[in-house]
Amino acid sequence: MKLDSPMCENHMTELISNSTHETEAFAETLAKTLNQSDMLALFGGMGAGKTAFVRGLARGLGFTGETSSPTFAIVHEYRGGRLPLFHFDMYRVAGRDDLESCAFFEYLDAGGVTVTEWSENIEAALPENAVRVYFEICGEDKRIIRI
Repeated sequence: MKLDSPMCENHMTELISNSTHETEAFAETLAKTLNQSDMLALFGGMGAGKTAFVRGLARGLGFTGETSSPTFAIVHEYRGGRLPLFHFDMYRVAGRDDLESCAFFEYLDAGGVTVTEWSENIEAALPENAVRVYFEICGEDKRIIRI
């Protein structure tokens, strides 16, 4: 698999993943290209592979602990790698007040990589430079991931 600088403006990368392992491996490779204050906004339905993608990102940044979706906590912090990873789940977020109460905007400037699941729910609040990652389910294990 080859990544051609997916952080460049107007660049589109597409991957067909045939397993959770491939999704994680793709994200692990992508993590090596990430810099301080990068933000990835993940879009896709339940079971589309967003959390598996975040596991790969965390591993690629050097985090060795457990990762899980922060559905009820809204945010999990993964530290100890090359950069901290701030993992948000926006499934239950209803508006800007919720974003402010969970310090979302402060995390964007906290010197790590921010990744949000269910970005559909906060699209109007996403920074202009957020990298959008779209997950499409195409079968039991097959996913199309577009960055």
